[in-house]
Amino acid sequence: MNDTPTTRSLRSSTTAYADEALSTAENALDSTRQLASQVLGRASDKVRDLRSGAGQLASRGVDAASEAAALAQKQISRYADATGRYVSQQPVKSALIAVAAGAAIAALVMAARRRNGNRY
Repeated sequence: MNDTPTTRSLRSSTTAYADEALSTAENALDSTRQLASQVLGRASDKVRDLRSGAGQLASRGVDAASEAAALAQKQISRYADATGRYVSQQPVKSALIAVAAGAAIAALVMAARRRNGNRY
């Protein structure tokens, strides 16, 4: 191989360009790593916030359901007390109402069975 000044100059320029390209690529890679790290950090924070929010929402839902169940239980208790008072105050009328309601329910059940073809 001929080692002329022009060849040496070309080799030197090529090496300089290659070194510069390598340095630029390393800088780009470092920037990409930093950006990816920042994005992952932000995403992690968002997921943590969402998890926390979902937990709070679930807790509120459980509390609301519990309150609704307690209110329903109180209302049913009031109806049961009122029914008990009515039965104790008017036993004959209560018995006649119960018999009529039972007969109506039995008639509905029998009619539904006949309509569906179930006769047993």
